[in-house]
Amino acid sequence: MHCFVNLYGCQVGDETRIGSFVEIQKNASIGARCKISSHTFICEGVTIDDEVFIGHGVIFINDLDPRATVDGRPSTDDDWQVVPIRVCRGASIGSGAVVLGGVTIGRGALIGAGAVVTRDVAPGAVMAGVPARFLRMREEPGDR
Repeated sequence: MHCFVNLYGCQVGDETRIGSFVEIQKNASIGARCKISSHTFICEGVTIDDEVFIGHGVIFINDLDPRATVDGRPSTDDDWQVVPIRVCRGASIGSGAVVLGGVTIGRGALIGAGAVVTRDVAPGAVMAGVPARFLRMREEPGDR
């Protein structure tokens, strides 16, 4: 792990590599042998399974209706509910992607750079665009 990494109250598995300027918040869980590239934000409620690749500047969002105030007072943790996100084993998320709360990215799926993931992604699916749309199924490593 590098300097300028902000980790607090989270779990990080063995042999996972974390780039500079990454924040992983409390109650987030990162599996083993993952690569989390620089400038990525992993918020509370995100679960990343083993062997996942996260590109540079990926953002996870756990609040689908963010507000600065509630009834005229500053909002607190009691005013919102974490909307969990799961990234399954072997998935890859390209640089600059945004993943919204409530989404599951299936095993071995590939998310293109800059995509906005608004719904679940099937295992092995390749998704890209804004919002992310299905392009094709991902090739197995032995197929290349």
